[in-house]
Amino acid sequence: MTILNSLFRKRIGFPEHEALSFDKLDDVLEKTAKEIPFENICVLNNTAIEPSKENLTNKILEKYEGGLCYELNPLLYYFLIENNWDASLIRGIIYDGSRQRWNPTGKTHVAILIQNSGQTYLVDTGFGGNLPLIPVPLNEGIVTSSNGQFRVRRVSTEYGDYVFEMKLKHKDKDWRTGYAFDSRQSVADQGELAKIQQIIMEHEASAFNKGPLLTRLTDTGNITLTESSLTEWKDGKVQKLPVTHRDFNKLVQEHFGININ
Repeated sequence: MTILNSLFRKRIGFPEHEALSFDKLDDVLEKTAKEIPFENICVLNNTAIEPSKENLTNKILEKYEGGLCYELNPLLYYFLIENNWDASLIRGIIYDGSRQRWNPTGKTHVAILIQNSGQTYLVDTGFGGNLPLIPVPLNEGIVTSSNGQFRVRRVSTEYGDYVFEMKLKHKDKDWRTGYAFDSRQSVADQGELAKIQQIIMEHEASAFNKGPLLTRLTDTGNITLTESSLTEWKDGKVQKLPVTHRDFNKLVQEHFGININ
C-alpha cells in the first residue's frame, strides 16, 4: 500500500485493508467531507504551493490541513487511482445564482469522473457545503444523500456537455445549477492545476482571495467560518454567531483542526 493510500485512509477513518468497492464510495465521500475541510487559508496567506501529488499529500494528509477544489479532488483522484479505479479529473465553471451568470473566473472548478459497470459518475469532494456525498450518474437520475438531492443533466453549453444540479436539504426548494463541465476533456497534468490555482489566487472575481472561508460537513449538518461569523446548521436549524478577529484563529483550530498561528 502506498503512503498516500495509507495516510488518506487514516485521515478519514477508513479501514486500512478494506477494499474500495463502489458500495463503499458513499462512506468514503461522507467521511472525507466531515474530516477534510474546504478552506482557503493558504490562498490568503500567499503560501500556496504547486498542487502536485507529493505536496497535496504533505499539506492535507500529513499536516492535516484542508484545501480548495483543485487540491481536494486531485487528492481524492490519486486515492481512487491507487485503489484501481478508472478515474479522470475534469474542469467545470461555477454558476453564480445570485447574479444569474457563469463565474468570470472560467473553468476553475475541478471534479472527478469515474467509470463503474459501464456507467459514468460524477464525484466531488471540493464544492464546499454543496457536496453530493455520493457518486452522481451522468444519466439525469436523481440520487439522494444526507445533504440533499443531486443530478447531472446532459445540457449543451459553451463550457461543456453536462450540468450538475442540486437541491440541498433544508436549504433549497427548487433545483439550482451548481456548475457546467465537459465530460470529454480531462485535466492534462498538474501544470493545468497550477494554472487554476493561479487564477483563484489572482483573479479579481475570485471568491477565495477576498477573505477566509472554511466549511465542512458534520453529523447533523455543516459548519462555516468566515472572518465575521460562525454559521452552524444542525438538523435543519441554523445558528449564526459573530466572530471577532481575536477569536478567529482559535475557532479555526477548534472546529477545523488547523493551526494558523
